[in-house]
Amino acid sequence: MSPPGFGLLWSWLSRGMSRTIPELRPPGKRWLVAGLGNYRLQGTRHSVGMAVLNQLAQHLNVADQWKKQHQCHADVAVACLGEAELVLLKPRRFMNVNGLSVAQAAKMYQLAAEDIYLVHDELDKPLGKLAMKLGGSASGHNGVRSCISCLNSNVMPRLRVGIGRPTHPGAVERYVLDRFTAAEQEQLPQLLEQATELLLSHIQQRSLAGATCPSHPS
Repeated sequence: MSPPGFGLLWSWLSRGMSRTIPELRPPGKRWLVAGLGNYRLQGTRHSVGMAVLNQLAQHLNVADQWKKQHQCHADVAVACLGEAELVLLKPRRFMNVNGLSVAQAAKMYQLAAEDIYLVHDELDKPLGKLAMKLGGSASGHNGVRSCISCLNSNVMPRLRVGIGRPTHPGAVERYVLDRFTAAEQEQLPQLLEQATELLLSHIQQRSLAGATCPSHPS
């Protein structure tokens, strides 16, 4: 026989526990978005992918939440897009070894290659032109080639941001490592916003409906 008041006490404790134990929900969809470039040369044409990531972070209200993630040697910010989670990544390595950071982040966040978006510059498109490529070869881009090698896959969707080619074929290396001209910089805000909108639209279409943001590594 229970002592007097035990039933009332148990009822009160049960209500308290129901308020403190979180409801278990199914994990949501997670995507990794990597802006390829040379971290120490941000602002150059070759690092326009990182400029898109900065714009994306601002759009998602996480521009003040970038943190250096030592495990993958990159800056990382995490945001929710509807019911999905976006892991934004800016590798701190040189372009031709960006894939090391991307592959390590994929391992940390338990992502497959098809869950990873690469954002990078594209010489074969004029400044202001954008295109989404669904996998395939690196087409001569060293950052993409590094990601393909390190992930052992070429299925990653890629947002290609046009920067145009120099008039002299032998000036490509210097051209991509130079900063945008004053005239080009006037076009950049609109270009970065359009790139952000295209990227988010593509991710939203692929995200699973009704999922919630999962927990992520610290």
